[in-house]
Amino acid sequence: MGKPKSRSSKRTIPMAPAVVSALKAWKLECPNGTLDLVFPNGKGNIENHSNIHNRVFVPLLVANGIVDSDGKAKFSFHALRHAAASLFIEQGGPPKKIQSILGHSSIMMTMGVYGHLFESPEDDVELFAKMENDLLAA
Repeated sequence: MGKPKSRSSKRTIPMAPAVVSALKAWKLECPNGTLDLVFPNGKGNIENHSNIHNRVFVPLLVANGIVDSDGKAKFSFHALRHAAASLFIEQGGPPKKIQSILGHSSIMMTMGVYGHLFESPEDDVELFAKMENDLLAA
């Protein structure tokens, strides 16, 4: 598999209890291999990314009509990562926590890619109103 891209790439990923339970159940059924992988290929070895993409992900998108005007899958497998990050932000996750979950080596990377999702004009107005009230109360 090789070394991770950076020190922050190797991390513990928080998961909902139902996900942990499903993964534990799957681990008992999946093919065993010397690397003790959770998602191995049929022989228990490392699964090829393009194999997952072409044999599982693309057919799933096509079967569910998530296609472009030419009938081709609309998203790459990596889009799931972006969707998860966007949902974390939408749920109000702190930027540093999101950086940690995504394994970005710096907050600048996280903000460079997802910073626009943190912006909210409604929050800005509320922030300035609070600052004004705090200043006038002093």
